[in-house]
Amino acid sequence: MIPLTYSAEVAAARDTGAAIVALESTIITHGMPYPQNVEVARQVEADIREAGAVPATIAVIDGTLHIGLEDDQLAALGQAKGVAKLSRADMAACIATGGTGATTVAATMIAAQLAGIEVFATGGIGGVHKGAEDSFDISADLMELAQTAVTVVAAGAKAILDVDKTLEVLETQGVPVITYGQDAFPAFWSRGSKLKSPLRMDSAEQIAKAHKMRGAMGLPGGQLIANPIPESAEIPTTQMAPIIATAQADANQAGISGKGVTPYLLQRIFELTEGKSLEANIALVRNNARLASEIALQLRSLA
Repeated sequence: MIPLTYSAEVAAARDTGAAIVALESTIITHGMPYPQNVEVARQVEADIREAGAVPATIAVIDGTLHIGLEDDQLAALGQAKGVAKLSRADMAACIATGGTGATTVAATMIAAQLAGIEVFATGGIGGVHKGAEDSFDISADLMELAQTAVTVVAAGAKAILDVDKTLEVLETQGVPVITYGQDAFPAFWSRGSKLKSPLRMDSAEQIAKAHKMRGAMGLPGGQLIANPIPESAEIPTTQMAPIIATAQADANQAGISGKGVTPYLLQRIFELTEGKSLEANIALVRNNARLASEIALQLRSLA
């Protein structure tokens, strides 16, 4: 028996058949300092409500998997110390031992599927790290997309990654990569890149129909929806490329590896952009939440 509980809002949504959008919790515990982390989490939840859906922020607290957090729980999580960062490998262990952990993309997908939630909004997925041919550092997010039937809305893969190889792995794993409204695959903080998106769709209705069709055909896994950051908030690739290269060189010199690479690079990029990267990150997460809500509403109409 899985110790799982729903927030009052999510429980009511399940009873009425309302559209629900899953949200991860690592953005709260590992993405920003308090109180900004809680403020942004509340804003993203508000964006989903304004779009007509119900937010379900997911986390493990004292050994219980929470699908949706009450406001006091969200605030407490935002101030908690030593919170584990959970993925497929350690999620069950954390629950079994009564631990507290924030969910990554992979863990949030697992929890969403357990709860019957078909859509999840995040910032950017993990992927193939630069130098993975030597380190074998490939995010579990990619394999999760291949086996867990959740549509994930992101601004592409984090631009600190080897995005070319990330797309190759997703293709090998049979994951549909669909860019919303443009042909170029977005580069997280930047709208465009030199990479062509494998697929393009221009409406939430098309995306929802593709999700349902995969289920009807018995195909495993979900979909990655790459949603370009709003033009007003983007940092062009011409500006970001040298900054990312500098941050990567600093990480190599400092001997950073494994799970420490992504947080180090994001913090260094924050410093090098004088905070602009975080502003862009907040804008793209909110943009993804709005599109995910539209998709969730379309999925409800197709049920």
